[in-house]
Amino acid sequence: MIQPPETVFTDHHRVKCDGASDIRGGAALGHPRVWLEIDEKGYVECGYCDKRFVLKGGPADTAAAA
Repeated sequence: MIQPPETVFTDHHRVKCDGASDIRGGAALGHPRVWLEIDEKGYVECGYCDKRFVLKGGPADTAAAA
């Protein structure tokens, strides 16, 4: 079974993703580093690895809504 993409909660509107921040061996095993901007939806997804970055307290932060 395929694992769902990772979700990262952040305090910053601008985030970076290299697909390997949690992989031993680092960026050589990931993808090119990209900078992503979280917009009014409160989240952004990486086009390479589908990792989702959610702004804490934003509209997409379901933990804050609960």
